[in-house]
Amino acid sequence: MKIILVDDEKIIREGAASVVRKVVPEAHLVVCGSAEEALQAIEKESFNIAFLDVEMTGMNGIELAHRIKKDHPGTNIIFCTAHPHYTGDAMRLHASGYIVKPLTADKLRTELAELRHPIVAPSSGLRIQCFGNFEMFFNEEPIRFKFSKTKELVAYLVDRKGALVNSAEIQAILWEDEDHPSYYKQLRKDLADTFSQLGLEDAVMVVRGGMSVVPSKMQCDFYDYLDGTPQGINAYHGEYMQQYSWAEMTHGFLESKTYDY
Repeated sequence: MKIILVDDEKIIREGAASVVRKVVPEAHLVVCGSAEEALQAIEKESFNIAFLDVEMTGMNGIELAHRIKKDHPGTNIIFCTAHPHYTGDAMRLHASGYIVKPLTADKLRTELAELRHPIVAPSSGLRIQCFGNFEMFFNEEPIRFKFSKTKELVAYLVDRKGALVNSAEIQAILWEDEDHPSYYKQLRKDLADTFSQLGLEDAVMVVRGGMSVVPSKMQCDFYDYLDGTPQGINAYHGEYMQQYSWAEMTHGFLESKTYDY
């Protein structure tokens, strides 16, 4: 767990840092005395949680939160302030939490138990992110393809949940009902070469005239959600493969699905 704590009052900052170290001693904690100092730290590394004072000299906590959310949307923003009237700003930012100072161990434990973006331990192997934008990781490093359409090809196969998809359907999705057999062959080769280099050949099944993913060979937030796991349910915040228009049908299904807690 990586935490950044930002407060321009030294005594309060040191006291809050002491509480964090006591409750989560295993966490990597960075403590900053200004928003500007925090932005420098965030340029070097990302954080799971940002505890932000609101009223600070220079850039305030609300502005800082906007900057963090823009570049690191998965960061849990928790405001720590002596002023309860900023709750409206926190709601508009979809903040994870709001603590009225002082920060105590009990308040901290409550917020950590209710994080908007669950903290998942780094995983090995293939990890697929469908909620928000579609992304792919191998050993927590982004997977890069030669062609951007190759990534979209994998996204569609993931969306089909392991069902065999024929080549004509794939081309219709990728090129809006146009046939591009030569380009499609290049995408298949790009996918095969990239996955082969990573040792992921068994994550995709290729047969004559069609392709599919093998769900058991990947960790995927979408599949976790469908399985009803707490991790999957907590990961969904109303966004699914936002960069692809064809994903709207599945998005509609997710919006209609409810779980009893």
